[in-house]
Formats: sequence, structure tokens, C-alpha cells
Amino acid sequence: MPANPLTPAAVTALFTRSDGRFLFARWGRPIAPVIFGVTEDSIPALKGAIEAVVALAGHRMAETDPELGANLMVFFVRDWDELTATPNLDRMIPDLGPLTARLKAADANQYRIFRFDEAGGIKACFVFLRMDDQLAALDAETLALSQMVHSVLLWSDTAFADRSALARTPEGTVVLRPEIGALIRAAYDPVLPAAAEDASHALRLHARIGAGQ
Repeated sequence: MPANPLTPAAVTALFTRSDGRFLFARWGRPIAPVIFGVTEDSIPALKGAIEAVVALAGHRMAETDPELGANLMVFFVRDWDELTATPNLDRMIPDLGPLTARLKAADANQYRIFRFDEAGGIKACFVFLRMDDQLAALDAETLALSQMVHSVLLWSDTAFADRSALARTPEGTVVLRPEIGALIRAAYDPVLPAAAEDASHALRLHARIGAGQ
């Protein structure tokens, strides 16, 4: 059995927020994605990456969500002001105006908002991407893979600040780091709860990474 390169402390850190709180959540319902602001020829690569990460997790996708219609909404924009011009988006994101102002002030190029069900599991995720030079330099598959990895679990806000969840093979292909893939699979083990606020949950995740390899 290969060694698990993620220590219990490393797993804990991936779900410990900058304010010191441990907070873990996975999707509690099938993922029904919709993508806005891209050309038709980009959609297959984007949806392919979503399907690949969902399959890796052992989770499910759906055409529609019975409550929300679509529950994973990905918005590509050239400028943050496009968000406030999007019809009805302010109904889904009540503080859209102040949020847009904060994103502009921070010169951010991406942002995610999660919504949760009664059990604490993820029920919706809104992904906003401003296509600056940094994001535009990525191919559609790499960008989609990165965003879906960030959206499949509620990671810490500092989880991948020092090291990306992706890696490049010697042949130049961008792939998910194996230990992160193993952690995603472990996180969706049906015996585990969909959400946890106790850091001991990281030990359960770590144990299942080893058991699954």
C-alpha cells in the first residue's frame, strides 16, 4: 500500500480557515451545473472536467436540481460590473452590489459562494471568474479542473495558497495531485457526515485516504 503523503496535520490544515475554525462540507445532493459567459465550443471541456471530478468523488450529477434548477453556477465575465448587469442574479446573491465593489477593490479574478442545506452539506455553489491575463492564459480544461476541485468541497480559504491542487506531468499534462484526489474520494465516503466542525473529522478523512489506496 503506497504511503499517504498527506499527514493528519496537513488534512486538518486544508479545512481550517484563516480565523482558526475547522469547517468541512461536501455536496449533499447531485450536482446540476450551468455555465454562463463562454462560447459553445468551450462548454464540453468545462463540463467534462466537472464530470471527471464528480466521478472521482463517487458523487452524482443531475440535469436539474428540484429546488434550484441548477445548483452549480459558473459565471465567466470580463469585468466585475457584468455581475450587477446580469438579470435576476441579485435575487440569488442579495449583497451582489457590495460584493462586486469588494472584488473590484481587491482586483480579484475569482470568487465562490456556497449555500448549505439543513445538515450542513453543500446545496449550491456560485463560481465567479473574471478573465484577466492570468486566467486567460490557462486552457479550458485546466481552468475547469481547478475550479471544480475548489468547488467539490468546502476547503479552507487558505487551502491552496502555497501549493496548487494541480500538478504537471513530465509530458506537460495538467492533472489533479494524487493525494488531493484521494482526499476528495475519502471525503465522499458515505459513512462520513456531509459536514463537520470538529477537527477530529480530519483524522477520519486521513484514515480513509490510507484505506482507499
